Amino acid sequence: MRVYLDNAATTPIREEVIQAMLPMMRDNFGNPSSIHADGRKVRAAIEQARRTVANSLNASIGEIFFTSGGTEANNMALKCSVRDLGVQRIITSPLEHHCILHTVEALKAAYQIELVFVKLTTKGYVDYDHLTELLEDQSKKTLVSLMHANNEVGLLLDMQRVAQLCDENNALFHSDTVQTMSHFPIDVSTTNIHFLSGAAHKFHGPKGIGFIYIDGDNQLKPFIDGGSQERNMRGGTENVYGIVGMAKALELAIEELEESKAYISGLRTYLATQLTTHFDDIHFHSDLEQESLYTVLSVCFPPSPKSEMLLLNLDILGISASGGSACSSGSDVGSHVITALKGDPSRKTVRFSFSHFNTKEEIDFVIEKLKTIIPAKDLVEA
Repeated sequence: MRVYLDNAATTPIREEVIQAMLPMMRDNFGNPSSIHADGRKVRAAIEQARRTVANSLNASIGEIFFTSGGTEANNMALKCSVRDLGVQRIITSPLEHHCILHTVEALKAAYQIELVFVKLTTKGYVDYDHLTELLEDQSKKTLVSLMHANNEVGLLLDMQRVAQLCDENNALFHSDTVQTMSHFPIDVSTTNIHFLSGAAHKFHGPKGIGFIYIDGDNQLKPFIDGGSQERNMRGGTENVYGIVGMAKALELAIEELEESKAYISGLRTYLATQLTTHFDDIHFHSDLEQESLYTVLSVCFPPSPKSEMLLLNLDILGISASGGSACSSGSDVGSHVITALKGDPSRKTVRFSFSHFNTKEEIDFVIEKLKTIIPAKDLVEA
């Protein structure tokens, strides 16, 4: 048996998505920039996909641009805001994904922008009072970049509140919504957000395709120069089958959002309960009392002789999980998120992340395998 609990890193592609992509690989191979019938047919498929994505956000089709994924979309929002919109100060948090943190550091070095980190509460949430205080200084054009939900521990941002604060203080608002896209409803017609991002492989679509939403009031120059693709915003022949696959995956995910949320939340609660039932001294970085990203459970295990190689041992026993962001795999420096949350370095953190393909039987399998690695209550009591 093999159990996959690393869905925050990437999800398996749904069969319906594969079936939607196959005709674009086998038959509809025309270049969408060509004016002949083969090209026009593919162009129509791209624009229909754009409409699907736009409808999922209650956005205009002219506000959706396809990218290679969430990293490119986030880079585009941040770098073009500085280059084209005159942003001189960026407010973000130390818990952001590396594609945000590394980008703002690069912008600070290249453009001498002011980089400010908002304070966090003891649990890791954004300190909204401190954010309010920072935004009251309107001497520099400011962009706030805060992720909707943390990809490692699942802490959720009050996006409506941040949007209102930015609106009241003439600041731009960008949110990395890669982890929450299709898991929570997002309506840009009621939440005044200027930029957000999505990546298909987080909601059972293909890798290598994503999108950025850019509010129509903000005019940016091309991020990638070349041809006139994406209304002159991103040169390069479009990833047609990826675009079609992403739209199908998003459409299905939105249709099933409430049903999937209830099911996946149940799995997360079940694993948390089983862990505290069978093991001593289990801590959670994820907030199980407040609404949070229900696809993620970050578990902090106590020190033990075998826990030093916990992830490797889980892998050997047939369980795929992670210690944090997949983009940091192979690094020995540990998770910057857990460090920012002042996690105990002697304890090992595992991120279990779920999809609707997981089952309670798989959770039971994980618990039984963990008992061979971590001292369990029943073994200690015996």
